[in-house]
Amino acid sequence: MTELATKAVVRDAAMGLSTARALHPSTVNSPVVAAGSLLNIEQLSVADVAGILATTTRLQAMNAAERARLLAGRTIALLFYESSTRTRTSFELAAKSLGAMTTLVSDKSSSIEKGETLKDTGLTLRALGAEAIILRHPASGAPELLARVTGLPILNAGDGMHQHPSQALLDLRTILLRLGKDPGTVDSKTLAGVTVAIVGDISHSRVARSNAQLLPRLGARVILCGPVELLPKTALGLDPHEGSPLEIARDFDSTLGQSDVVMMLRIQKERLAGVSLDLAGYVERYQLGVERLAAYAPKALVMHPGPIIRGLEITGEVADGAQAAIELQVAQGLAVRRAVLLRAFGVQV
Repeated sequence: MTELATKAVVRDAAMGLSTARALHPSTVNSPVVAAGSLLNIEQLSVADVAGILATTTRLQAMNAAERARLLAGRTIALLFYESSTRTRTSFELAAKSLGAMTTLVSDKSSSIEKGETLKDTGLTLRALGAEAIILRHPASGAPELLARVTGLPILNAGDGMHQHPSQALLDLRTILLRLGKDPGTVDSKTLAGVTVAIVGDISHSRVARSNAQLLPRLGARVILCGPVELLPKTALGLDPHEGSPLEIARDFDSTLGQSDVVMMLRIQKERLAGVSLDLAGYVERYQLGVERLAAYAPKALVMHPGPIIRGLEITGEVADGAQAAIELQVAQGLAVRRAVLLRAFGVQV
């Protein structure tokens, strides 16, 4: 286990659900995870990724009435232990656009607030008729625990600092669209010759982890860039595949000059316990502003998974500029998550 992964487990253990505990046999009812579950990006082969993106393209070509019949009469629960705008809304809208009925359960308005465990909440939702659960949770490993406890398809909408697989898929589709590549055809050489820089708080980012495990398998060169406080050398272990082309860089300007895609990440202040960071120094060295972008990467695609902290990791002018694909990312979230939901129910189009 890498130092980054170890820190994530230690942090999550303080919340009462470490990855190790999540996988302990005494906490689960079933050794089998439902085939349609999406727990992490590593479980997907390149062929699986290609299939999801191809389904996304086919769904986009269908009219709304056709799509609305695909999951008509199915019930999907959204179980969110953390705040979310883009992910929660896009999953909910995706489900409804396919004809499914949805119900939202949050930790602020349910028995979770009274101390109910993830296991009992999941079993309750299953007993009430939920056929799949979309889960966001602050603890790494929570989606796998829920999958084994309930036997239902579980879609990971973000677990701690661990994974955010649907975000990586929508980021990939955004890149393909903006680079003029066919988003419905993907293989191990699709991103050959493309350099992607992921910049900022890598250490605490599930988005960085999922993208770092996906993009190199499609041929991309991936550079992780940031200060040592947010990007230790052990981050090279984010992609466990042999021969991974992940690189670490500290010089943002030099990294920009090599990049076709720049993915900016916010500093996750809620996860910075014990980390000392000079914010003024960070802005000077790593903020993406108009002058820096024009000087070093005038043609690069600019991305951000949100939420954006304008004036910190990126300026408003860049976020709203022609090189930014941030709104396109949001739109692809809806498109890709439709395909992920169909996969959860084994529905093909």
